[in-house]
Amino acid sequence: MKVRQDAWSHEDDLLLAETVLRYIREGGTQLSAFEEVGDKLNRTSAACGFRWNAEVRQNYDQAVAIAKKQRKERKRALEKSQTSLATNSMEKSVKTDNGKVTSEQFNTDANPTLVEEYSTELVSMPAGSSKQITLEDCISFLRDFKKNNQQSNYAKLENERLKRVNSELLAKNKELEKRLEKLTVQQQVIQDDYQALVQIMDRARKMVLFDENDPQRKSGYHLDKDDNMEQLAK
Repeated sequence: MKVRQDAWSHEDDLLLAETVLRYIREGGTQLSAFEEVGDKLNRTSAACGFRWNAEVRQNYDQAVAIAKKQRKERKRALEKSQTSLATNSMEKSVKTDNGKVTSEQFNTDANPTLVEEYSTELVSMPAGSSKQITLEDCISFLRDFKKNNQQSNYAKLENERLKRVNSELLAKNKELEKRLEKLTVQQQVIQDDYQALVQIMDRARKMVLFDENDPQRKSGYHLDKDDNMEQLAK
């Protein structure tokens, strides 16, 4: 049973963010992302979901928007590749009757399942239909598929580029957080030193005023018009 009560570290939050963003880009659910992170960190998926919604998500609003855009582009590219066909190479064995195709064979280096699906759609006709597919129809059909297959490859390359950019931004954000933490510590030290100096000056001012008001305890210092301590001439 997964039971952890310790606080989340920066590395835990980073792993949670990267996993959720990856699932968003790839069209998965956030629940699946929480389960994966929970397995890695020995936490429950509910704890991961609460951490994401309560603390981590607000730091990655822009990254979430980019991931959703990538998911939409990925989905659009897949739908386009499933509704058109193209190929880089083709072998045909065609028997013609008055210029009409009666049989054909295709070879392609594209997705075999996709090609089979669209080839079936292309050559299949309703029972009793007299309509035949011409050779020009086949050539036009395959040219369109090749064009859309190239667009799909471009979308994949763009997706990879955006992933690299996202990783670089996450690394830069982590570095800036470390610098901010260091500057915060330095600022606190300076503030403490300043407060200590103010307290010393206050005590010195009070001592000088007390000595000036008491003739029996005249000191060798007094305050000038700018409230600066000045040693009296002996």
